[in-house]
Amino acid sequence: MATVVPFKQWPWHHWAQLTPNETAIISGNSPITWQQLSCHINQLANNFAKQGVDTQNTVLLRGKNHINLVFALLAVFQCGAKVLPLNPQLPKSLLDELLPHLGIDFYADLSETPLDLNATLLDLSGVELDNTSRQYKTQTVNDVLWTPSRMATLILTSGSSGLPKAAVHTFDAHLCSAMGVLSLMPLEKGDSWLLSLPLFHVSGQGILWRWLLRGATLVVREMHPFVDALQGCTHASLVPTQLWRFLQNRAQQDNQQPITLKSVLLGGAMIPIELTQEAEHWGIQCWCGYGMTEMASTVCAKRADGKAGVGLPLKGKEVRLVDDELQIMSDSVALGYWFDSKLKPLSLTADGWYSTRDKGCFSAEEWCVLGRLDNLFFSAGEGIQPEDIEKILNTHPSVSQSFVVPIDDAEFGQRPVAVVDADIEIINQLPQWYHSRLAGFQRPVACLQLPESLKNGGIKISRKQVQQWVKGQLLK
Repeated sequence: MATVVPFKQWPWHHWAQLTPNETAIISGNSPITWQQLSCHINQLANNFAKQGVDTQNTVLLRGKNHINLVFALLAVFQCGAKVLPLNPQLPKSLLDELLPHLGIDFYADLSETPLDLNATLLDLSGVELDNTSRQYKTQTVNDVLWTPSRMATLILTSGSSGLPKAAVHTFDAHLCSAMGVLSLMPLEKGDSWLLSLPLFHVSGQGILWRWLLRGATLVVREMHPFVDALQGCTHASLVPTQLWRFLQNRAQQDNQQPITLKSVLLGGAMIPIELTQEAEHWGIQCWCGYGMTEMASTVCAKRADGKAGVGLPLKGKEVRLVDDELQIMSDSVALGYWFDSKLKPLSLTADGWYSTRDKGCFSAEEWCVLGRLDNLFFSAGEGIQPEDIEKILNTHPSVSQSFVVPIDDAEFGQRPVAVVDADIEIINQLPQWYHSRLAGFQRPVACLQLPESLKNGGIKISRKQVQQWVKGQLLK
């Protein structure tokens, strides 16, 4: 894979040399220059190196988006270690099953509920930036060189087995992904992109690497209230839920504050034409696309136009159709999955294409995604594998069987509904029971009792029939 940018050193040092006094990050409302960032990452990487972090290690970083998480991520990169950004919402039962297979050497927990892990806990003293420091220090303890082909991230994705897989991407893959998006969606040096999606998701990593590729400004803020978080930003990666809320809030205001937002990359759910028309009315260009964890984010994209398609492949990407399945060739493809401390290559076709398990077609000069060939669906940007939820529900001693199906939702795209074979008293108690066992995005919005009409006398129950029945019940 060829290097796509002329970085000869870590990107934050590159920009510190070219534009030392320009704003690299806005943390809350406080600007951080590239010079300050470069100095701070050097110091933090030195700290981690002294604790033993090196190129052979895997480091877990658990927490929601925060400026200190960004600092820690860049510093671990500079140590040459692989980073696993971890969703703090994932239940302990899942982590107990998954993490022993990922060979975690060090971890840092920035969440409110610290993780107890069989690995070395990193000392994060010094992670906070001293804004009074203006000196640009270049001396480092760790001498790991910028190597684009080095393994950089492990990003969890759901596999058909139900246990998440850790997709491995290089720095080059992330930069190729960023270049693909920016070949279509303009981002200038003076623009600012809100870190509006989590770094444990490829969508959040996409924001990070577009920022680094262009040398623009990354905005890191509390996301509530959301309208305040977007203040002053020119770009944001949002799910439709977030854009709806921003526009609704804007419509209720006196409109005294100018809208600086000019480009939004939408993803993760169906995008209503009413939403994009309203956004364009306010001068906000809306882009939509199609991507996945294994491709380091976006593969196809276009200006949102109300049509069902996802546009054309971005620079460095190709799409083809084989037996109704979309297959992808990409310069940002994952090296494979990390499991039992080894890299397991992706299963590609004989001629090197990745099979997505997405049903698609090419119509009206663009690619269209018609749905999953399996059961995966998305809710507010999160991939939901029904079997993962069913596995938990079926551990309840009074549940005979369960089915989780999606229902359409104007705000979230789709939401999970559980249909359970159990007494109604048990079903009424289930939400409280599964609250601590499922991540927030996995929790069903409704639990219904499986009707006798669907049991088929022991014959395998059709998910399609269950979904149709649920739709009928909720429309009553």
